[in-house]
Amino acid sequence: MKYRRFPVLPILASLLSTTATSASAVAADAVVAPRVVSAPVRHDSDDPAIWVDPADPARTLVVGTDKDIDGALYVFGLDGRVREDLVVRGLLRPNNVDIARGVMLGGRAVDLVIVAERFAHRLRIYALPDLRPVDGGGIPVFEGERARDAMGVASWVRPVDGALLVTVSRSDRYAPQRGYLHQYRLVDDGSGRLRGLLVRAFGTWSGRKEIEALSVDPVGGSLFASDETFGLRKYRVDPAAEDADDEVAVFGTTGFARDHEGSAVMRDAAGRSWLWVSDQQAGTLRVFDLSGSPGKADEPRFIGHVPIAARETDGIDLVTGDLPGFPGGLLVAMSDDRTFHFYAIDDLLKVLVPAAAPVRR
Repeated sequence: MKYRRFPVLPILASLLSTTATSASAVAADAVVAPRVVSAPVRHDSDDPAIWVDPADPARTLVVGTDKDIDGALYVFGLDGRVREDLVVRGLLRPNNVDIARGVMLGGRAVDLVIVAERFAHRLRIYALPDLRPVDGGGIPVFEGERARDAMGVASWVRPVDGALLVTVSRSDRYAPQRGYLHQYRLVDDGSGRLRGLLVRAFGTWSGRKEIEALSVDPVGGSLFASDETFGLRKYRVDPAAEDADDEVAVFGTTGFARDHEGSAVMRDAAGRSWLWVSDQQAGTLRVFDLSGSPGKADEPRFIGHVPIAARETDGIDLVTGDLPGFPGGLLVAMSDDRTFHFYAIDDLLKVLVPAAAPVRR
């Protein structure tokens, strides 16, 4: 889902509402250092998801994919050390991962890890905190189609009925330019295991590279898809919404070095939503105001960027609210040295470069 609802951040509202800030007020080449760098995975780190233990935030877990034919789900504590007792191995090139909270399964509310197992053409689902499989061996995706390599995944629990809806993207040159995304409703089969029901095929693809990263703004009811080398696409996440399959907006088509990658949504102290997107080759996170601008309320507005130390970042995730060692919250970014970088949200906001300043290349 790439969105977490925790206490909001007064610092964000004050920073991003201050239009008098000049480009010279923040060093355009300032790079934010992570507070923690995780232990390396075996092959190729790709995408993270963060789970905050509601009983003890100090036991927060970061779940990250090791993208390989002999891949795995790695689990880290806030110290970046691997929780070997929780690692799930033997996955066929797991790509992106997400977390859904408060899903009714077996008569009780559980939190779930959802991962796209690319070469197996399926979703794998595990219950937290012990990563117990609850999918009966996997949920097939893109059945009956030539292009089935699952990549991106974003979940949303619909407030009105508790339905778990998961949107999946794919990577394949044979993928259609219309109906590129599939959305599934995951339901309890009566035995405490999940099965998937296809809800809709929707979404446009430029045909350039691929759509991998997906994220959801549950408050605004929006789904965001990163069409790499082209731009970002916005849809309604609820398949029951009026004109649900229509593309609401296309944005971020300029300013990126090349690939539009991982994304995550957060809320500020004024109740507004902000979308963070990895500008992969530039080594920055680009930030968009989801409230838009006058006359263009549906089109997110670029407000600035944050240079980070992680290199060639594919996936990101974030949570707000203080965590031990991470004031303001935690943002996790994949880096190309097989690690994940853990950043304090407050550290990132202090060096946010306004939109008028140049992006570091």
